[in-house]
Amino acid sequence: MAQTLIYNGTLIDGNGGPPLQDAALLIENERIVTVTSGNTLPRFDLDIQRIDAQKGWILPGLIDTHVHISMEIEDQRKMMATPFSLNFYKVIGYMRRTLDAGITTVRDAGGADVGMKQAVEQGLMVGPRLQLSINALTITGGHGDGWLPSGMKYQIWADHPGRPSGICDGVEGVRQKVREMLRAGAEVIKVHATGGVLSPTDHPEFTQFSPEELAVIVQEGRFRRGIKVMAHAQGAEGIKNAVRAGIHSIEHGIYLDDECIELMLKHGTFLVPTLLAPLSVLEIPNMPEWGIRKAHEAIEAHRDSISRAYRAGVKIAMGTDAGVMPHGTNLRELGLMCECGMTPMEALVATTRTAAECLGWQERVGTLEAGKLADVVIAKTNPLEQIRALENVDNIRLVMKGGQVVKGS
Repeated sequence: MAQTLIYNGTLIDGNGGPPLQDAALLIENERIVTVTSGNTLPRFDLDIQRIDAQKGWILPGLIDTHVHISMEIEDQRKMMATPFSLNFYKVIGYMRRTLDAGITTVRDAGGADVGMKQAVEQGLMVGPRLQLSINALTITGGHGDGWLPSGMKYQIWADHPGRPSGICDGVEGVRQKVREMLRAGAEVIKVHATGGVLSPTDHPEFTQFSPEELAVIVQEGRFRRGIKVMAHAQGAEGIKNAVRAGIHSIEHGIYLDDECIELMLKHGTFLVPTLLAPLSVLEIPNMPEWGIRKAHEAIEAHRDSISRAYRAGVKIAMGTDAGVMPHGTNLRELGLMCECGMTPMEALVATTRTAAECLGWQERVGTLEAGKLADVVIAKTNPLEQIRALENVDNIRLVMKGGQVVKGS
């Protein structure tokens, strides 16, 4: 039985309580056995592996509930000239950078397939724990349909056997498409309930899918042992349609109004802000005019919406839209969340316990407690005093996933 002792640090367990000074964490194999202070350690094997936190800060493995681990947006001309298969090899680097930032679990919001998940599980590449949506459902001409007037397509990722097209219309069309995603291995269903910033022929405030179509999408997920639905939803009408249909989480939430917030509170809907996404669009080289224009329009409204939702008590889970920005820069989101009024501790809870609840994996990950998987991060600096210090991957001294050290020593 392999045992590991992490000691000599201050521990934040992810539940939001006071940090534990002089903390120690005892791990057996892949799970946490005991969380305690240094002077009350239980007995352990003499040959135990010891990891000295060196007065650092011991955190749960962090969770990003909205990434696109299979891609990184760059100059469109370069993307169009990239061989199809090369994109799969690039994922190795995206996975590595995500782990190095302290992100040990992600919910992929479109693009990753079962082969990528199995490659991580079988040790063929090192990466975070993945929850898959396969591809997002979208209407013809909506966000996710890259048709251009030239007849060409601005397609971020190409369809293939493990990643079917998400374009669908009508109640029976969406029913079939949900079943195709589930057949391909989706663990959560992703739907575009509104237009978006990076789609050429729509706008974030445009509404996609009727209430009847959204209800069928939710229903089909429930038929499969309660698989939940996440909705890219930026405009108020589309957000309301999604919440009323029983969708589990609203992604982005740029143009929330008071009724949206009331509905989310009533239904217990999660909000995944991705504040970093529109800012990052402006950092992409040679972004088309329509992307730059819509990003500028969104930024101020986005910040205001998330601030109001936070003050009202909506459940907020951290998500970034990584892939729009470079993987490994995910923790820039925490500082932006604090600018919306959250305390550093609240931002950390949003990317640990609340994020795990959003994924439905709260029994496995999200907090440092006995019985949970040993996903652990050691940061050099105090994140409660310097939340933005976590943006620097050099301040992430050690990352452990499932009891295995994947960064540091």
